[in-house]
Amino acid sequence: MCGRFVVAEVGSELVSVLRVDLVAENLPAPSWNVAPTAQAAIVLDSVKTEPPTRRLESARWGLVPSWAKDPSVGARAFNARSEELEDKPMFRSAFENRRAVIPASGYYEWHTAPDGKQPYYIHPADDQPLFFAGLYEWWRDKSKADDDPTRWLLSFTILTRASAGPLADIHDRMPVVLDVDYADAWLDPTVDYQRDVLQAAYDAAPELSDTFEIRPVGSAVGNVRNDSPSLIIPLPS
Repeated sequence: MCGRFVVAEVGSELVSVLRVDLVAENLPAPSWNVAPTAQAAIVLDSVKTEPPTRRLESARWGLVPSWAKDPSVGARAFNARSEELEDKPMFRSAFENRRAVIPASGYYEWHTAPDGKQPYYIHPADDQPLFFAGLYEWWRDKSKADDDPTRWLLSFTILTRASAGPLADIHDRMPVVLDVDYADAWLDPTVDYQRDVLQAAYDAAPELSDTFEIRPVGSAVGNVRNDSPSLIIPLPS
């Protein structure tokens, strides 16, 4: 799974790599402890323009489908099992039409051992950004006026898959990570081969996981109020 992640920077290099056309003004600040229901930066292709406009937006972590009665449902939908997307009403429509990429520096995972849970920080050894495959939704708050700028909520979920390589020793699930080419195809709302893109990411996962650094970190990351670079400092060996 992916229950916490790190976004140390969302800069001009990422905008260029992902060919972003429009950058929102309200992007969240860097965070070393992004948790479900928090805001994070995501990339999506808007289908309201022709050709689609690629946008970098701030979104709430935890998918809230358009038919939801209130946003609380998103707290249970911060991850989506990629094997089940076509079978779950929560995710089916977004999988077909509203796909997103979530940039990150790394993520945390907890390994359960007889003496308790040990958090690990997992990130590319070369410190290049990660691109998580995700889905997004727009939810309209019908209690607010048509001219209220806060009436629309943008939310997202991160896709997961069975862990591969050394990551399987930490947890049985991992985020679906896309390289730049796969990310471009995944974002394109005009393609109808999104399952093929996911399969390609699956096939690359074992080799990719070998390039990750997996470091044990302190338990402070378990408290969402803690948010500083000290959270990713490795424990003494």
